[in-house]
Amino acid sequence: MVGFKPIDVPPTAAVKFIGAGTAACIADLVTFPLDTAKVRLQLQGECKSAGASVTSVRYSGVFGTITTMVRTEGARSLYNGLVAGLQRQMSFASVRIGLYDSVKQFYNKGAEHAGIGSRLLAGCTTGAMAVALAQPTDVVKVRFQAQANGSSGNRRYQGTMQAYKTIAKEEGVKGLWKGTSPNIARNAIVNCTELVTYDLIKDALLKSNLMSDTLPCHFTSAFGAGFCTTVIASPVDVVKTRYMNSAQGQYCSALNCAFTMMKKEGPTAFYKGFMPSFLRLGSWNVVMFVTYEQLKRGMMIAHQNWAAPV
Repeated sequence: MVGFKPIDVPPTAAVKFIGAGTAACIADLVTFPLDTAKVRLQLQGECKSAGASVTSVRYSGVFGTITTMVRTEGARSLYNGLVAGLQRQMSFASVRIGLYDSVKQFYNKGAEHAGIGSRLLAGCTTGAMAVALAQPTDVVKVRFQAQANGSSGNRRYQGTMQAYKTIAKEEGVKGLWKGTSPNIARNAIVNCTELVTYDLIKDALLKSNLMSDTLPCHFTSAFGAGFCTTVIASPVDVVKTRYMNSAQGQYCSALNCAFTMMKKEGPTAFYKGFMPSFLRLGSWNVVMFVTYEQLKRGMMIAHQNWAAPV
């Protein structure tokens, strides 16, 4: 990303690719309960239809949701869909974050300083590529997070691989790519806002000499990126979650899902789960970017030490 000094050896594309996926998995492990709470709050108020996972329990606030889930379903329910979530991050974040710099340089045509246009194009490109690759893992993750932990017979899916097979069998292979359009829209917004905002904030802090390229700078840039991303992407995120979790035939398209939400629940429905979204994205960004920056440097130091002659 921005901030490597000329005397430093820049990380290779492979280091960025592996480092981004690993850092994203670590961030998911830390923040997954907040993501699950966000999904439950986003789905609250949606009318049930056959096959859809919408629990009848009422939730109130981030920590109220987490407390209710632990009380009624057990602490393990907060990590429903974790396996699919980690699968998603290893494939998804590796592409959208790990390839961002390389794609940005491609659009920038080798110029030393990247313009805002190059950054936005790179964010949109890697975001769309990541969704096309990792969409099935996102569908399974959302389905698991939406279902309540009851008796085994009442659960929609019993395991991650069984969920992939069941969705493909009942809804066709295209069911695994359900919600791809809103997810591409969401991730174009998220990727552009998250990566570009992080890039710009970090760049501004370094150029103004307010901070050096160390952990406090990474923390501040990541927190700001998380807040901006939540504000801009929340409406698309709610539509994506509802559409991906919906039973076959409940909505004819993502736009139909959005119109139905507006008609039945009003505009505030598009910001359901905002606080857990912000807490999750803010904390996820901080953990991910701080870890990513350290992993890149650590891996390059290890590579140099390994390659150095004895």
